[in-house]
Amino acid sequence: MDDDVTLPPHPPTTPTGEPAPDPRGAVTTADPHVVASRTLANLRDVGGRPTADGRTVRGGVAYRSAELRAPAIADDPVIAGLGVRTVVDLRTAAERTALPDVLPAGARGLHADVLELTPQAPAADLTEILRRPQEAQAVLAALEPAVQMRRTYADLVVADAGRAGYAALLRRFLDADATPVLYHCTAGKDRTGWATTVLLLAAGVDEAGARDEYLAVNPAVRAMYAPLLERFADVGGDPGLLVPLLEVREEYLDAALGTMVETFGSFDGYLRDGLRLTADEVAALREALVD
Repeated sequence: MDDDVTLPPHPPTTPTGEPAPDPRGAVTTADPHVVASRTLANLRDVGGRPTADGRTVRGGVAYRSAELRAPAIADDPVIAGLGVRTVVDLRTAAERTALPDVLPAGARGLHADVLELTPQAPAADLTEILRRPQEAQAVLAALEPAVQMRRTYADLVVADAGRAGYAALLRRFLDADATPVLYHCTAGKDRTGWATTVLLLAAGVDEAGARDEYLAVNPAVRAMYAPLLERFADVGGDPGLLVPLLEVREEYLDAALGTMVETFGSFDGYLRDGLRLTADEVAALREALVD
């Protein structure tokens, strides 16, 4: 794994750990995949999307979200109602140590680090950099964030950590006693976004449908980071330098999909040769994910 992998800063929260409110007011949505929770940001049910052969991805089996950092998650009735049995944490060991998951009642945790950053990675935690906005200006300008994000997405596909981590996540769905599964990273957009793309393609959703889900998190992500962008602007920073790190873009997903085809030939090749899933596992995964 290259040392220049970039991660977004942790989303702002209230003093008790809940997601910070959007200063522009409440964000309304008609997105049926959104699960509204006051304690857990960017929570979505991956189910409900049609597959190419006319079936439907099963609801209530796979959930995605931002990091589980608020203590109130343990008592949130919305989350309790999901019946989550497994929480898969896609974050790095350092992120996990700094902010351990607050597990819903009855859930077991699994750590599947898909990046494995070295401690020397210069952009591994931008939160500290952002406390010094003038330094951040120079760092971000030199970083070329969009370029770094495309590299990160490629790494998620081909690096050993990503291949092992995503395979571990997919295999959770093969164990009926492990589902429903909730998986997450920091903001629930990049590492979690690729995980969701893989899940949907494995279920038989076409690329357009998987892309729609990937991009659908942008309203929640932008609301999540709005307080940070405002604070950065208030102290003299240029929010535009941060935006490429704080949203999902088609070019990022294209980088992952292009790397997948270039390296493994196809999605089936990625499952077989990249994630080392057997043909029986791939077939069982699809049956576990669709009605």
